[in-house]
Amino acid sequence: MAGRKREPAIRLFASEYNMANLDIKGEEEYSPSYLVTPLGAKVNRLYFIGVLTEKENIGSDAEPLYRARVKDPTGTFFLSSGSYQPEATAVLRDMQIPALVSVVGKIRTFQTDEGGYYVSVRPERISEVSKEQRDYWIFRTSILTKQRVQDYER
Repeated sequence: MAGRKREPAIRLFASEYNMANLDIKGEEEYSPSYLVTPLGAKVNRLYFIGVLTEKENIGSDAEPLYRARVKDPTGTFFLSSGSYQPEATAVLRDMQIPALVSVVGKIRTFQTDEGGYYVSVRPERISEVSKEQRDYWIFRTSILTKQRVQDYER
């Protein structure tokens, strides 16, 4: 794994992420997997800002497993953070609701036996941000989303 580049975190709104349902699984042991959104974004890691509206430790104090929700202007991101994300889990534990947060995380997908498809995020980093940072994220993400729409229409 020496010399491997980390996948870039893609800016996405919740609505685009939640509509994605196309997985591209890595062929080798450590090769990345991707989720392709309806507008064509190929995502392994994502970056978003929103309001932390819910958090719940569904694990224990000794082995916490947090489920959380972060809302952006278009919808909700669903987060799951446990022992494999100790820094993010510690931040979630101490964070007050509501909080304006930025999240960098890895995609997670789940398909039910009935064919239902669900996406969530495994956070790598979570931090509180200002309203100005949130506004700039919305602005930049809108521009990037518009570019994907234009590319899709071509």
